[in-house]
Amino acid sequence: MENRTLGNSGTSVSHLALGTMTFGAESDEATSHAILSDYAAAGGNLIDTADVYTAGASEEIIGRWIAKNPAESGRMVLASKGRFPMGDDANDLGLSRRHLRQALDASLARLGVEHIDLYQVHSWDPLTPLEETLGFLDHAVAQGKISYYGFSNYTGWQLTKAVMIARQRGYCLPVTLQPQYSLLVREIEAEIAPAVLDAGMGMLPWSPLGGGWLTGKYSRDTEPTGETRLGENPQRGMEAWEKRNAQDRTWRIIDTVTGIAGERGVNASHVALAWVAAQAGVTSVILGARTREQLADNLASADLELTAAELSRLDDVSAPTFSDYPYGGPGIEQRSRVIGGGR
Repeated sequence: MENRTLGNSGTSVSHLALGTMTFGAESDEATSHAILSDYAAAGGNLIDTADVYTAGASEEIIGRWIAKNPAESGRMVLASKGRFPMGDDANDLGLSRRHLRQALDASLARLGVEHIDLYQVHSWDPLTPLEETLGFLDHAVAQGKISYYGFSNYTGWQLTKAVMIARQRGYCLPVTLQPQYSLLVREIEAEIAPAVLDAGMGMLPWSPLGGGWLTGKYSRDTEPTGETRLGENPQRGMEAWEKRNAQDRTWRIIDTVTGIAGERGVNASHVALAWVAAQAGVTSVILGARTREQLADNLASADLELTAAELSRLDDVSAPTFSDYPYGGPGIEQRSRVIGGGR
C-alpha cells in the first residue's frame, strides 16, 4: 500500500484504512480479529472506529485484538470518534467539554490504551460553541491523550470556521475531515473538499463503494435479497434501494465502473476504490468489510492505478448535478478569472 501523511501532520498512514463499524454487529469477534490481522499483514496501519459503533463493542473488540497482538498493533495508527449519544442523559451527547471528556476517557478504556492517535468529532453540534470544543481538543493533545484531532461530516463553512478559530487562539490545528465520498456521492466537491484543501487537511472518505452499489453485485430493477446489506435491509440509510435504483445516473456510473473493470481484468470494487484514492486531498480511503473475503477484495485495489483516460470517463459519468447558481456553470464563471485579462 502507498503511504501518505495523515493530513497536515507528520504521521504516515496507508492509503487504505480499515473501518470497523461492522465489528460486533455484522462481524463477530473472531471474524473481526481475523480482519484486523489480515489488514495488518497486508501492510495497512490506519484503524478507524467510534464509540457508537455497535454501542462500544467495536472499540472493545479492537482493544482485545490490541492486547493479543502487541507486535502488529504497535505500529497501528488508531482513530476513534465521539459526539453521538452513548446514554439517555441530556449530557450524554454533543461536543461540550463535559461530554467529550467522558467520551474520550470511555473510548480509551474500551480500547485498553492510554492514547488515541486521531480523535475526530463525529458531527457538528449546533448547541456547543466551537471555542469550547476546540479548547477541549487542544487540551487533550497537551495531556497526551490524543496526538491529533479532526472532524467528520462537517460542511465547508463549519470546517473553515473551526480552522480560523483554532488559528486565532493558538490551538493545535485539525488534520483531517471524514466525509462520505464515492462516485455516487460527489457533492462534497462543491464546498467541502475545497475547504479541506484550503486548510491543508486530508480527507478520510467513508462509504467509498456507495454502500455496496459500486461492487457491481446489484442488477437494475431487481431488488436485492440474501446476505448483503441491501438484501437484509433495502431501506438502509442513504444507500436505500428504491431511491438509487430509480436514478439513471446510478446505473450509468455502475455500467462505466464495470466496463473499466472488465477491460482491466479486475473487480468493479477495485475501480471504484482506486478512483476515490486518486482524488485531490484524499489521505486514506476507509474500507468497510464485514468478511475476510470482502477485505481481501478491497485490499487488492491497492495494485490498481487508473489511467488519465479512465479517470476522465469516471469523472464525466459521475459528475454531480448542480443548479446554475452558485455551483453550476454560470456560478463558476462568476468566480473565474483569465490571467491575461479581457472581457
